[in-house]
Amino acid sequence: MHYTPPTPEQLRALKQRLGFIGEQMAQLFGLAGNNQWRKYTGGAAPREMNLQMLFFAAARLALDDEMNAHAADWRQRRVGNRHHTGPSND
Repeated sequence: MHYTPPTPEQLRALKQRLGFIGEQMAQLFGLAGNNQWRKYTGGAAPREMNLQMLFFAAARLALDDEMNAHAADWRQRRVGNRHHTGPSND
């Protein structure tokens, strides 16, 4: 399979089109936070977005809230992975 990752310009354009802030983009792509997101969109040598991260974000955009919740519930029940999208309670 040949994969060409989106350019930093394309990622910045997506952010603008969605009307998201960096923290929201980080969450969409499964990143730790805005600082990680910026590593894909700027600097002297931006990181390339891997296919799995791009697919994850595309799925989250394509699915409605109910289906995203169902997927998170399935993941927690079947795989044991805990997923939390709200503020930390630590």
